[in-house]
Amino acid sequence: MTDIKLAPGDAAPEFTLPAAGGDSVSLDAFRGKRVILYFYPAAMTPGCTKQACDFRDNLGQLTDEGFVVLGVSKDKPAKLEKFAERDALTFPLLSDPELEVHKAYGAYGAKKLYGKDVVGVIRSTFVIDADGKVEQALYNVKATGHVASLKKKLGLG
Repeated sequence: MTDIKLAPGDAAPEFTLPAAGGDSVSLDAFRGKRVILYFYPAAMTPGCTKQACDFRDNLGQLTDEGFVVLGVSKDKPAKLEKFAERDALTFPLLSDPELEVHKAYGAYGAKKLYGKDVVGVIRSTFVIDADGKVEQALYNVKATGHVASLKKKLGLG
């Protein structure tokens, strides 16, 4: 398995994925806006809940600054819908059970988990500019404090 890593200036891989609630969401639908695309291991788990709620709590400011937030996991849409309802998540949660989009972004591969080498979802965040180019590619981010750190990187601190 080749470990793809995207870098600033790369074209963001296009995708269309099913979302919680049954609609499909395509990256190209957001052309002209900046997109924060984040990959997380599993809905309803403590770290992923913390990260999603952090995005939810900062969504107003991010939206005011012209950003769209999209979360992606390998969970099925029905589970994502429960996650969104339980935690009042108002941004799209996208389902990628085949991990095709994860792999296109380099958000799936070898990683360390509790000191062991494993293959799995790499918690990652990408900022995509209005023209569909990667502005920032952040791999192995922490669930806690990530949104605050991202806002600093975006000059929104």
